[in-house]
Amino acid sequence: MQSREIRLKSYPEGLPTPDDFELATVELPDPADGEVLVRNHYMSVDPYMRGRMRDSKSYAPPFALGAPLNGHSVGEVVTSTDPDFKPGDAVAGFGGWRDHCIASGADLVRVDPTLAPLQTYLGTLGMPGMTAYVGLLDIGRPEKGQTVFVSAASGAVGSIVGQIAKIKGCRVVGSAGSDEKIAWLEGEAGFDAAFNYKRADHLNAELTRHCPDGIDVYFDNVGGAHLEAAITHMNHHGRIALCGMIGQYNATQPAPGPNNLMLAVGKRLALQGFIVSDHQERREAFFADMGAWIGAKKIKWRETVVQGLENAPGAFIGLFHGENFGKMIVEL
Repeated sequence: MQSREIRLKSYPEGLPTPDDFELATVELPDPADGEVLVRNHYMSVDPYMRGRMRDSKSYAPPFALGAPLNGHSVGEVVTSTDPDFKPGDAVAGFGGWRDHCIASGADLVRVDPTLAPLQTYLGTLGMPGMTAYVGLLDIGRPEKGQTVFVSAASGAVGSIVGQIAKIKGCRVVGSAGSDEKIAWLEGEAGFDAAFNYKRADHLNAELTRHCPDGIDVYFDNVGGAHLEAAITHMNHHGRIALCGMIGQYNATQPAPGPNNLMLAVGKRLALQGFIVSDHQERREAFFADMGAWIGAKKIKWRETVVQGLENAPGAFIGLFHGENFGKMIVEL
């Protein structure tokens, strides 16, 4: 059968452009023994993918030029030679940026579309949700009554971080890039306070106003000025979970580090980077807790859904312009 796929045509310099991608049609073979043909219904675009669009060493290998990009996806089994899967099963895997994929059954996970809509397994019940869960609870280690600050708080990860922190009894403050996002954080997601960093006169002034007792846990999705301001306001023995630095992903030159990092010594701060794929042992606990919280209506989320595989590059580029509200998803 024929299927379409998005390939990386060239490694971007700075912000990616549509010219860095190409749409191709390929002939798919029949699944071999132990393989499954999946029709993808939804695929994910995520900021971390920008790091794989460089021909350089990182925690994940770079995407190959002229080859289909991959990423998280959810879909439906069409045909299977693996006895654990049958046609019609809803599955999640790593076959995104294409209409159909052939995957080893060992690389697929059956998911339950009755717990939440299928695309939720790319966001709240997927990698972003688990990133929030592990980063906050294992790296941030919040305690009841403490203050948690989250940057990019309306995103797929940040919004879940803040809501888990509220469940744990914390005061939660977030920053985001539009008044609409701030209204949702405070009115729907239950944040105690949030501010529009694009309209703020100064990040330090906003943190002084919204975090009068200092910050105990900072969940960093942005880096740069946000990280520097958070360090200034951290309490002694505070924890900083370094999840991502989207403000620097397209930099063509190394960005300067925080000019106040010396404060980390006197304040005895713990700054720890993490990659969620290193914490697979937490998956069972994540699904149990998140499933219970969703069932109790303690977790809310937003999604930005772009239609059509051909529009996946534009959706990805839109992440760096703040065009997503919550999880950015492509419906195929």
